[in-house]
Amino acid sequence: MESEASNCSFTTHVPSGLTFKTFSLISYIPLFIFGIICNVLALWIFCCKKKEWTVTTLFMRNLMIADILVVLTFPFRLYVFLHKWNLGTELCKALMSLYFVNMYMSIFTITAIAFDRYLAIRHPLKYKSWISLRKASITCCIFWIICITICILRNLEDIEYEFTTCFQDSTRPFFLSPVFVIVGFLLPLLTISFCSGKVIMTLRVRTRMDTYKQCSVEKAVKLVIANLVSFIICFLPIHIGYTIRFVAESLRISCNILENINEFIHVENLIANLNCVLDSVIYYFAASEFQDILFKQFTLSKCRSSCVP
Repeated sequence: MESEASNCSFTTHVPSGLTFKTFSLISYIPLFIFGIICNVLALWIFCCKKKEWTVTTLFMRNLMIADILVVLTFPFRLYVFLHKWNLGTELCKALMSLYFVNMYMSIFTITAIAFDRYLAIRHPLKYKSWISLRKASITCCIFWIICITICILRNLEDIEYEFTTCFQDSTRPFFLSPVFVIVGFLLPLLTISFCSGKVIMTLRVRTRMDTYKQCSVEKAVKLVIANLVSFIICFLPIHIGYTIRFVAESLRISCNILENINEFIHVENLIANLNCVLDSVIYYFAASEFQDILFKQFTLSKCRSSCVP
């Protein structure tokens, strides 16, 4: 006998209360406005003001583009909360793919930036021989291919499903959900945490060794911590929600429980989308601060190595 969960409709799972709609409007409208303004401004700075192509600017441009594409889906999310979805299944699938591809593209790029920063701060003399613009470009291409492939597989799962509302998955457990959580969040989180910890330790040591650079180093440490905290706050809750929903759908739990889980995911989506605004602000200042420190460190290390008999 088919379970109640397998017959849950999309409308059953979409939060429909007036309070939630008001909360969504209050959240998504400023997120869309500030997300567009901050990311376009940051992209303009990295493209027009900093015209040279470096590994750092390449990753920054890639991150800003991914965040802008995520922000462009926000008006359609607002439409879903205000109207019944009548724009077609294909458009819905395209928008959901655009959202998920670029959300995970943003996560992977943030991870790459953290790893690049780790190599630059911990191994400044070997950095230029290890990392190149070509390698960074190939890395970004691989990230795009992985994200797009996973989303194609996701759409194939629901190829015969008719969407009565958008930005809501089917009630059948998606077999790649654990991959999204492990590869798309846990591994990046571990990488960012490791790299951030090592960078902070290194910068703290340099602060004790050179009090003249103490102010700039302290700013850099705070930015590293801000990056890590922002990543955890924005992406941890939503992936907890994905995990709980996958387990609930696999166990064929009732529609009422799935509805509560889905309401939690909708709220956490709002928090995850806040990352699109925070990225442009935090990473703009981080890029300037770390480029300054890296330049000083590289110059100092080169000088010391040349002075060693």
